[in-house]
Amino acid sequence: MTEQQILDRMRMDLELSGHNESTIKTYLIRVQGFQAYFGKPADQLGENELREYLHHHLKDRSLMASTVNNINSSLRYLYDITLDRPINRRRVPFAKRIRRLPILPDKDELESIFANTRELRYKAVFMTIYGSGLRVSEAANLLLTDIDSKNMRMFIRQGKGGKDRYALLPQRTLCILREYYKAYKPQKWLFINKIGGHITAQSIETALHAAVESSGIQKHITVHTLRHCFATHLLNEGKNIYQIKKLLGHVRLDTTTWYLHLSDSETMHLISPLDSPNASADNGDLNPPKNNG
Repeated sequence: MTEQQILDRMRMDLELSGHNESTIKTYLIRVQGFQAYFGKPADQLGENELREYLHHHLKDRSLMASTVNNINSSLRYLYDITLDRPINRRRVPFAKRIRRLPILPDKDELESIFANTRELRYKAVFMTIYGSGLRVSEAANLLLTDIDSKNMRMFIRQGKGGKDRYALLPQRTLCILREYYKAYKPQKWLFINKIGGHITAQSIETALHAAVESSGIQKHITVHTLRHCFATHLLNEGKNIYQIKKLLGHVRLDTTTWYLHLSDSETMHLISPLDSPNASADNGDLNPPKNNG
């Protein structure tokens, strides 16, 4: 097969598997890059080339492990399904992810970001993402009909993994959405660009960066940080982690429990045995006594 025939066949397989268009585009771009790197159709390549390609991205290009693993998943689908040549998982492992704990903004800092957002459109987007715990793509693709003010919820269509769910619609979000609607008069998409189409994830990120800079906050904050804040602040308020999992649209509970590391959980309010009432008395002076001898 030619390189294009392989891409066409893979697209058909992905569509038959029920993958959404965003995932299909990403997988095809990954495979297209793999074929271009070696200058050959993928059916003339194998595990050795796959290992070399992944190693190139991880070490030479210094891409994040999560990005390299996404490339790995795309190529595994290609060989496992489209080419029917299953990859040996032991020879082509996933890269180990190092997940560092971000320093999240507190509620006052979030309010400062909202206040320093110049355009009402983006202020409404940011408050919607934080108030409902949305992914940036989910917010960008909201339709007017997805907002259910009667039941104070919004419908999230085809979220990650192609799953639908409902998210919270806070009263403050509803108020700013009504203000936004009067100003912009969207027809189909909720959050629109200048020509009436839905805004892009990139434009949301750019606007947030400007708002963070204007607020003077030094922390590293992205749009996804707002989703982290939603989950973490709910945990801080003692909300049930299973309910939070459902609101976030997570498939696995361990994905949600990661937020326990970010929350002010009860474990951090425990008293160390060193400071317990039964500990030996000490004056707490960190400076050693001087030797007067």
